[in-house]
Amino acid sequence: MLNSGIFLPVIIICGMAYSILAKKLTVMAAVTGAIVALIIFSASGYTGLAMMTTFFILGSVATSWQQSKKQPFATGEETKKGRSALQVLANAGAAAIAAVLALSYPGLGYLMLPIIAASFASATADTLSSELGMVYGRRFFNIVSFRPEPCGMDGVISLEGTLIGVAGSCIIASIYAVGSGWSISFFFIVLAGTLGNLTDSVLGALLERKGIIGNDTVNFLNTLTAALAMLLFGIFYL
Repeated sequence: MLNSGIFLPVIIICGMAYSILAKKLTVMAAVTGAIVALIIFSASGYTGLAMMTTFFILGSVATSWQQSKKQPFATGEETKKGRSALQVLANAGAAAIAAVLALSYPGLGYLMLPIIAASFASATADTLSSELGMVYGRRFFNIVSFRPEPCGMDGVISLEGTLIGVAGSCIIASIYAVGSGWSISFFFIVLAGTLGNLTDSVLGALLERKGIIGNDTVNFLNTLTAALAMLLFGIFYL
């Protein structure tokens, strides 16, 4: 598979250059992202790389979209120099672990590749629902208590933001399906991505707002939840 990656160096170098120059990632984060991209590509080829790239592009666009409206709710997650290496691993770490397992145990590839997709589906859903939900959401409520709460607080969601997140999962699942074939895996990836996204909000409401865990931990756990959900779907249905 690595032998087919004739365009891989160009894609990765261009991605790193854009990320650093546009201040989307710090230099160390860009290097970390490149390493993760190599691992993902080694396990799942251009399909995996496309899912990771799509997550990054959609996340960058969503973060930049109508920033003036989101300024009052800014959390400072992204510094002036861009996101950190830890933030890259928080979003792509679960997918990278699945990729390493796929490379180490080729017989598990049929399980690990959908898990990579589910992890990116969850990361994409989380980013889009959070960033665009603040712009297009109308009514905001605590995911645990269902009581109305101000937009931007940890664990606060909106119907509009949640549906945008589902759409993000569908985009990642579609890329997987184009590369690996359309099957029931598409629906499982969307479902796993949505479960991961909702888990993110629950963890935000119960733990993050109390300072027990931080945002990076929440992001990793939401993608890990999606990965584990897809693992169960794969064991019993694929």
